[in-house]
Amino acid sequence: MDSQTALFQQHRQRLFGLAYRMLGTPSDAEDVLHDAWLRWHAQDVDALDDPEAWLVTVTTRIALDRLRRARTERAHYPGPWLPEPLVPDAEHPEATLERGETIAMSFLLLLERLSPEERAAFLLFEVFDYSHAEAAAILGIGEDACRQRVHRAKTRLREGRPRFSADVRARQRMIQRFAEALKNPDLESLRALFAEDAIAISDGGGVVRAVLRPLQGADRLARLYTQIATRFYSRTDVRFTTTLLNGEPVLLAWIDETLVSATWIECEDDRITTTLALRHPAKLARLAMVTKGGAATSLH
Repeated sequence: MDSQTALFQQHRQRLFGLAYRMLGTPSDAEDVLHDAWLRWHAQDVDALDDPEAWLVTVTTRIALDRLRRARTERAHYPGPWLPEPLVPDAEHPEATLERGETIAMSFLLLLERLSPEERAAFLLFEVFDYSHAEAAAILGIGEDACRQRVHRAKTRLREGRPRFSADVRARQRMIQRFAEALKNPDLESLRALFAEDAIAISDGGGVVRAVLRPLQGADRLARLYTQIATRFYSRTDVRFTTTLLNGEPVLLAWIDETLVSATWIECEDDRITTTLALRHPAKLARLAMVTKGGAATSLH
């Protein structure tokens, strides 16, 4: 490996973490890094005062351009759009991504509230610990403008944050209860799992059946999941497994070797406050590998 390639690889994980949080899709983040690598390969590295700053700047600006285009596409997306989780492997060891809680599905979805410019400024300052001056230089804007973007981003994110985020073990226990209720559907049992103002968000991408807008209220969610469970999840050929993706427990539903849904939850005081259900087949395709090597735990 030549020195220029070695230097890029040295910063690759940090660059990927930035691009992924910007775009919410591993494949898009990889495309950003590929474009950044091509520009890096054509660059005279010896002429750079700060190679890392150059790489972060180029990666951020490529990701910004992609996010602007993606926002236009997502505006016409059929129903809610959910980020795609990372599949743990040698290239994407989640534990090493800086500030691991900021790759949680709920946080990535929250970032969708921000404009691309606000998102970039917020991530650089809050997650990757660049100063306002450094972030401003990366974005090619004034320092005051950067401060304003970060302030607006914080305000918008504060409004959308859950009241309370239970720890991983609490959510694992709640997911197990949720899976048991789905395998043996009963309206009252499911109703008891949800907080009064619980919300369900489902991404089918217009390819499979899914709720086309967020559904709110314990009664409505209980009826929804009772119908889904009665028609589908109570079938004998459906099995559930759990694993950790993006640092959070997730409930996976399978028919034979085909992954048909991935569901994350937020909970408070033994009640589910949010369900995020990924049902888009193309988005689920990469996740099927989580069963390899015993990464997933079966629920009986």
